[in-house]
Amino acid sequence: MTTALIGFAVLLILVFLRLPIAFAMGLVGFTGFGLLTGFKPSLAMVGTLVSDTALNYGLSVVPLFILMGNLVSRSGLSGELYAASNAFLGHRRGGLSMATIVACGSFSAICGSSLATAATMSKVAMPPMRQYGYSDSLATASIAAGGTLGILIPPSVILVIYGLMTETSIRELFAAGFLPGLLGIILYLVAVQYVVWRRPQDGPRAERTEWPERVKALKGVWGTLLLFILVIGGIYGGIFTPTE
Repeated sequence: MTTALIGFAVLLILVFLRLPIAFAMGLVGFTGFGLLTGFKPSLAMVGTLVSDTALNYGLSVVPLFILMGNLVSRSGLSGELYAASNAFLGHRRGGLSMATIVACGSFSAICGSSLATAATMSKVAMPPMRQYGYSDSLATASIAAGGTLGILIPPSVILVIYGLMTETSIRELFAAGFLPGLLGIILYLVAVQYVVWRRPQDGPRAERTEWPERVKALKGVWGTLLLFILVIGGIYGGIFTPTE
């Protein structure tokens, strides 16, 4: 028990020292196993674990989903998602924060990673919110909260890993993730409305977008919708596996 607590404390220290979490966990695990059993078995375990993980066909879906999200980000679709959400919600009090959450949910549907979602949308959503005088607390909270939708809304990397570890149907896990994801979006929107109701200065209104501009903004998200239908429809239709 004492060894585990020491290892956990060292892990937290390394994380606070800004060492990447994956490297911090690997270093603590390698050192702890080496101190308990010897560093020769520890080195053998590391070599076996790395090779087994790298050769695991099922886990190859993880970097591929993240790659798909990065390609979408580079292509500018993330900005178009935010623009479409902003066109319908931006004129409301707290509307830019709500647009951020909706855009995060839409981006999660083609990325599958919470970190990638939060990192991408922060570049897109933070400048407009600062421009209109949103409080940093509300702006960063809406991005962070929207980023968590990446592990709920399919295709989710976490659901894929869980399905592989528990031998559960990934298709059924994806089906189970839709409702919690939509519920999360709704509750986050309600939370933003409550915050700006109590502190109106935290989320000023932006400019109203006319309907012709809204329709034009919607046309920019057809690529995202098509990609989502292709991925999820292909999995549910049995055309290809999540990895494929």
